[in-house]
Amino acid sequence: QLQLVESGGGLVQPGGSLKLPCTASSATLSDYPIAWFRQSPGQEREGIGCISSNDRFTYYENSVKGRFTISRDNTKNAVYLQMNNLKPEDTAVYYCNGRSTWGQGTQVTVSS
Repeated sequence: QLQLVESGGGLVQPGGSLKLPCTASSATLSDYPIAWFRQSPGQEREGIGCISSNDRFTYYENSVKGRFTISRDNTKNAVYLQMNNLKPEDTAVYYCNGRSTWGQGTQVTVSS
């Protein structure tokens, strides 16, 4: 059964970077397409990007395109969300999702 765990969140200044891992302990993540979502206070959860199971395809919403990158490290059984040039509006709880399974989320706060 797939169980996902996000980590790496925290407080970062505008223009800064964070890298969020999504890991699984009981399944091989490379078998699954993985999507990243985020949810800001008072807002619905929104998808921001995804990566195919074979790594051939990635997709990003316009709001993060050019700043965020999704990648895999199969040796660590992890999918990463690299976030650069962070803006205050990127403040949210970030979640990874695989085959309708959610992690618990990790808080990212962008503030000076």
